[in-house]
Amino acid sequence: MSGVWYLASLLVAIGCMLLIDLRFRLFFWRDAASATLVTLAGAAFLLLWDAAGIASGIFLHGAADISTGIMLAPELPLEEPVFLVFLVLCTMVLFTGSAKLLGTRGRGPGDNAGGSDA
Repeated sequence: MSGVWYLASLLVAIGCMLLIDLRFRLFFWRDAASATLVTLAGAAFLLLWDAAGIASGIFLHGAADISTGIMLAPELPLEEPVFLVFLVLCTMVLFTGSAKLLGTRGRGPGDNAGGSDA
């Protein structure tokens, strides 16, 4: 049982982020299709980044008693993609929550916030 603590902690953290998201309708509960696409694209990009780091010998897996020890590829533990999904989810909830607090939701870079362009 001790070999699943890290994975279990990541899953609990994902659940907590989703509860925050549900409460404030920030990401998945605002637009599930877009949120799914962003999450998958972000996690895929970060997995490719990991693969590049592994191939160049920069990223190495160290054995830990709290992890499952299941490897998806050389130097790529099962917990890594779960962590990357958590990282993207956390980032997007933080981003959308900040935008909501600052009142910038819906404004693009070319929008003028009350002033005149002339």
